[in-house]
Amino acid sequence: QCTYIEIEQVERTHAVVLSRPAWLWGAEMGANEHGVCVGNEGVWTREPLGEDEALLGMDLVRLGLERGSSAREALEVITALLERHGQGGSCKEEPVPFVYHNTFLLADRNEAWVLETAGRYWAAQRIQEGSRNISNQLSIGTDITAEHVELRQRAQSQGWWSGAGEFSFAEVFSLAQQPPRMEAAKARYRAGKELLRQHAGHITAETFMAILRDKASGICVDSEGFRTAGSMVSVLPQDPALPCVHFFTATPDPSRSVFKPFIFVAGLKPAPQVRSPSFSDDPAKKVPRFQSTVDRRHELYRRHQAALELMEKDQEQGQKLQQTLRDLERQGLEAVNALVAGAVAPSPEELAELFFDCVDAEMKFYK
Repeated sequence: QCTYIEIEQVERTHAVVLSRPAWLWGAEMGANEHGVCVGNEGVWTREPLGEDEALLGMDLVRLGLERGSSAREALEVITALLERHGQGGSCKEEPVPFVYHNTFLLADRNEAWVLETAGRYWAAQRIQEGSRNISNQLSIGTDITAEHVELRQRAQSQGWWSGAGEFSFAEVFSLAQQPPRMEAAKARYRAGKELLRQHAGHITAETFMAILRDKASGICVDSEGFRTAGSMVSVLPQDPALPCVHFFTATPDPSRSVFKPFIFVAGLKPAPQVRSPSFSDDPAKKVPRFQSTVDRRHELYRRHQAALELMEKDQEQGQKLQQTLRDLERQGLEAVNALVAGAVAPSPEELAELFFDCVDAEMKFYK
């Protein structure tokens, strides 16, 4: 059972860790036990938006993670389900539908892909070197590694492409007149590209965290009632003997949040502090949907929000708290760097409690 529709189950699904809007089934981003990471963003294209309920892009993120043991396999899962079921339905917990198509970043220890969609059509690009970012717009040009079998035929039949010359997915399928929020995305995409270029050759987890916290570029959004809700950075060592480490904030605005490390191990200690409550009478599950609201904030979110209010009222106290939180994050990063460098070998029990302990420590600072 996905957010809106039911699809056939598969024989086996992988363990996943997800960062998701609490009202829906899918996820904005996450990882699985095989070191596969997937994240998505909304785009608007020349293909009509599907207001009918189908799979959300966020459902496809989770399905790719649950069913793909590599980035390529996750991509194949997502494209097959997209072609079969389509994408559609509101992506926001509000009575007025908010609908979009999706682009995805997929990575594992060995490969990285960008997948971009327009309705049931899609194009994918394998990233062979360097860095790559996405930001609410189509970005795959002529360098297409794989595509929907009828993609070019569709473009020609709609009069979007003459069939002559090179085929650029972004040029052909992007809207001539972009929605206002897409215009802002262009500057954000360029800024992200430039920030990655500046650090080319020596990008670390800390580099990504700094980029995700960058407000001047618009990457870290904290305005107009639209705030960066959650952030994730993953370290995927090519040596299979070393564990993949996934850092999650589990709270909004990464410039004022702590990245906490998570590692897949047996006997993992659950972290109920970052799980949102469930509701027997959930307005997201009743038709018509979203006719009422419920408080979905988990415990860490509530405490983090209260601390932010305090930080805003008392600048000095706020700076002290901020410093304490950054120290906590640095300790986690140092431990993970030593682990990934093969310098330390913590016990499985320590790794099983790592994420819980970091969340617990953060909660204590908010008291």
